[in-house]
Amino acid sequence: MQIDNEFVRVTEWRFPPGAATGYHRHEYRYVVVPMTTGKLLLEETDGKRYAQLTSGQSYTRPAGVEHDVINANELAFVFVEIEIKG
Repeated sequence: MQIDNEFVRVTEWRFPPGAATGYHRHEYRYVVVPMTTGKLLLEETDGKRYAQLTSGQSYTRPAGVEHDVINANELAFVFVEIEIKG
């Protein structure tokens, strides 16, 4: 965790091949900033899918998203997650 205040929570995720975030539900809307290019396996309530991420290509998701995020690469994967509170 890099920042956690009344406005935002910023977390840098670094995980080796095959590692997972653990199944969770996002309390806030959020922005993901990939620091690595590669694919992630998403285990969601309606099944599994792969997401291709590109370093520096940010995206946003609404609050309430539920999933487990698994590094499906042969190298460590890094992204920064910015949760927007309020």
